[in-house]
Amino acid sequence: MDTPGVGCGIVFLKDASILLLQRKTSPEADSWGIPGGKVDFLETAEKAIRREAFEETGLQVGSITLLGLSEQLFHGERQHWLGILFLAESYSGNVQLLEPEKHAGIDWFRLYDLPAKLTLPTRHAIELMRERQLA
Repeated sequence: MDTPGVGCGIVFLKDASILLLQRKTSPEADSWGIPGGKVDFLETAEKAIRREAFEETGLQVGSITLLGLSEQLFHGERQHWLGILFLAESYSGNVQLLEPEKHAGIDWFRLYDLPAKLTLPTRHAIELMRERQLA
């Protein structure tokens, strides 16, 4: 990368659990993270996160709240991302692993019993939720 990329991520909560996907690819391969991806040119971040969430999980996002921003610098991989983080206030559908070429797994994790390897945007999203007493 020669310029920062723009990404987005979304938190789905259910019964004090968070939905996470295990990444297969760089950056942060093998880590668990919230659904999300790249914002395409001339696509709003809100439209991008709705698209990415559906493409990855099969969930249709209803109302959302902006949680904040996550900046990720991966010097060894020459990647720089600015991520816009959202919280799904409502959603529908059944959780499915729809991109097995990108993700090794999908599951709900209790907020007090998270995997050891979490992506940086996921850690940022959890910190922002705790600051707002949402988690």
